[in-house]
Amino acid sequence: MQDGSATEVQTTCPYCGVGCGVLARTAADGAVTVRGDPDHPANLGKLCSKGAALGETTGLDGRLLAPQIGGRETSWEEALDLVASRFTQTIARYGPNAVAFYVSGQLLTEDYYVANKLMKGFIGSGNIDTNSRLCMASSVAGHRRAFGEDIVPGVYEDLEQADLVVLTGSNLAWCHPILHQRLLQARAARGTKIVVIDPRRTATADVCDLHLAIDPGTDVLLFNGLLAHLARVGVVDQTYVSASTSGFAEAVASASADAPSPEVVAAGCGIAAEDVRAFYEMFAATERSVTVYSQGVNQSAHGTDKVNAIVNCHLATGRIGRPGTGPFSVTGQPNAMGGREVGGLANQLAAHMGFDAPDDIDRVARFWNAPSIARQAGLKAVDLFEAVGDGRVKALWIMGTNPAVSMPDAGRVRSALKACDFLVVSDVTQTDTTRHADVLLPAAGWGEKRGTVTNSERRLSRQRAFMPTAGDARPDWRIVCDVARRMGFGKAFDFDGPAAIFREHAALSAFENVGGRLFDIGALADMTDTDYERLVPRRWPQPTHGTPAGRLLADGRFPTPDGRARLVAVRQEGPALAVGATHPIALNTGRARDQWHTMTRTGRVPRLMSNAPEPVIEIAPVDADRQGLADGDLAHISSRHGFARARVRVSTGQKPGSAFLPMHWSGQFAAHAGAGPLSSPLTDPFSGQPELKHVPVRIHREAVAWTGVLVTRRGIRPTGFVHWSRQPVDGGWVYALCGTETPDQGILLSRQLLEDSRREALVEYTDRRGLTYRAAALDGAGALAEALLVAPPGQLPPSDWLVSLLGSLEPLRPAERMALLSGRSPVPMPVIGRIVCSCFNVGVNQIAASVASGCRSLETVGAGTRAGTNCGSCRSEIRRIIDEARLQAAE
Repeated sequence: MQDGSATEVQTTCPYCGVGCGVLARTAADGAVTVRGDPDHPANLGKLCSKGAALGETTGLDGRLLAPQIGGRETSWEEALDLVASRFTQTIARYGPNAVAFYVSGQLLTEDYYVANKLMKGFIGSGNIDTNSRLCMASSVAGHRRAFGEDIVPGVYEDLEQADLVVLTGSNLAWCHPILHQRLLQARAARGTKIVVIDPRRTATADVCDLHLAIDPGTDVLLFNGLLAHLARVGVVDQTYVSASTSGFAEAVASASADAPSPEVVAAGCGIAAEDVRAFYEMFAATERSVTVYSQGVNQSAHGTDKVNAIVNCHLATGRIGRPGTGPFSVTGQPNAMGGREVGGLANQLAAHMGFDAPDDIDRVARFWNAPSIARQAGLKAVDLFEAVGDGRVKALWIMGTNPAVSMPDAGRVRSALKACDFLVVSDVTQTDTTRHADVLLPAAGWGEKRGTVTNSERRLSRQRAFMPTAGDARPDWRIVCDVARRMGFGKAFDFDGPAAIFREHAALSAFENVGGRLFDIGALADMTDTDYERLVPRRWPQPTHGTPAGRLLADGRFPTPDGRARLVAVRQEGPALAVGATHPIALNTGRARDQWHTMTRTGRVPRLMSNAPEPVIEIAPVDADRQGLADGDLAHISSRHGFARARVRVSTGQKPGSAFLPMHWSGQFAAHAGAGPLSSPLTDPFSGQPELKHVPVRIHREAVAWTGVLVTRRGIRPTGFVHWSRQPVDGGWVYALCGTETPDQGILLSRQLLEDSRREALVEYTDRRGLTYRAAALDGAGALAEALLVAPPGQLPPSDWLVSLLGSLEPLRPAERMALLSGRSPVPMPVIGRIVCSCFNVGVNQIAASVASGCRSLETVGAGTRAGTNCGSCRSEIRRIIDEARLQAAE
């Protein structure tokens, strides 16, 4: 584990909530390679495309390497002194609720713990919330209503032991690929049936037995209908219901009134009645049933009710706590679960305790020796940024997240950040949010940090450092503790490392806990530092006394006052905002296959950007026809809150009346392409989670008059363009440009991007009509430094050759110099095309050639090209290429 050694280090992937084990190796030259850990029970050696490319994210490009005050680099002492003094002064003048933290599921549990302890325990405010509010808050609220505690009863083995798996609001193939592969392997081995409930036909829906393309927001109606059907046909476990639940009669009565028949459900959900009946009959007939749900359920103004509608069906049938059964919330972030364990949400206390129980407040206060502990919940994310904007919160510290892009109504959030009296941001890299910081603190990144994370099945795993910390960056826990000490709370934050923090976290989970709270890892509270370093993955509970439980709720007892689970009566309600004449399309947002959050890590990896290199909005053919849109057009998308632009992709996978825009695009990678500015800040009344899956928008075509491409070694942020986007390539970046100005104005605007120092070395060409422009510049060694091509729409030459020259760094030959302004290689060169398989960098042209040569199945294409043989998330696209070839052959 020494820096620069060739020893493999066991650590955990920093992406989704699957929590895959990773073996990382650092070579003597600093290059990092990774592979899946075959001994980690979450992934058994597999990695998805993002995980497999982790070694390519550890460079210094874009890294924050020193503290800054007002954009000026400074020492840690000056920066920390300023943060502590400004927070202390603000509290003294305006009270503790005038300050806030906004943190992240990217933090390790130890980081999360000290941040929560500082704000709630010693500053005395509940104003610490997390980007998990945008992710899993509705699951937390639904679990607490049903189980009395934020309990996820499912484990990954349930996907392999179930006879029916229902995936609702979950594009598992793209968002949790390793779990999807485990499910497909079980299907091949034992015939598991798969039902997908999603308005879109996703990669997950391509391999299911039944796809229910319900109208957005009608989940409660569908599952209420299922509960009513189960009661009607007598598929209810009356013994379990009587012994282990309450509220059954009320829940069934509400469901039956809401959804009296499959026909009513079908009409309300916008699907066929026979499909509704098929789903209900399949669920009723299958004892071993698991319902997996994710952001399509949670990210809603009625997300908590959706969660409880799902849970009700499992409680009514007793399908919970046993192998191959249960509702299963899969988290979006690597440590969303860990953040919930330490009370990272504004309405929680640490160790699954809460503000709604005075005994819990007293218990945590005594454990921390914190008499000034917060006595009430703080502001949830949307309310928190509203309070920043109107001046109620005057000092804000943002840790490891990018709310200027990710929050709903992001334009208003940016205005709030600009107006904030004092804004601190600690992060690994420059983001749209760091631009507004008064104090910028460089945090240690993945591969440099030590601590723990908890995945979706409650499994604790270690993240371990295997490379030196970049520049002057520091771990988040240390930054927080250093500020706490300067604020006068030194004794409570006198930790010498993450192991000491973890021991306190574990001890708190067991403190005065005689079984009332299932979250208990007290058995780990006495670990030595050596034990902590050697900690192997394990699921909680890990109680001080008794046997660790691999499966929860098997005994039918719940952490409620009466020991019973609660069925919650819910009713279908319309979306928070309805589509109408002015905004007729319901916009859905979510993940792209190879990207993560706001692309701060994945956006700099060429092979992860090459599958979807620019922002795209998917729209149904009938809606495209109605709006006069075609593939490749630039669309202007507007809502009541803001606007965005993206390229159009007409897709039969989109339900008429709906569209899909990825959530990832930020101002670092495109102009006005983010989903955040479009989204509504309306929230679920129980969870505070905003509605991100149903945003009424209108879409129209932009009249693009010119297009351009800039191939350059420099990373720049263009200004003044109607639209631009960029993708990394070997040796630099490729910028796609376009505008509605006249072509000559577009040429002038684009030419300003060329580096001033190269102007005298430029080779340029402009056609006599002023419609086409081409320029290229070489460096001192004669290698291509940058090239710019501008032309009317549809007339740009391919840029593949120029990109290959940029990456080679070799001096150009005479023939190549002469061909520069054409943009075309002087000799034929193979073009692999857009990357389909990011794991092995296989392009669409290579797959098409394999199919043309006779490979007509996933297996044969995989054998010939390796495409689709790792994480499998590209298989649906490979399948489409195969199907298109068959159709062409049949014509």
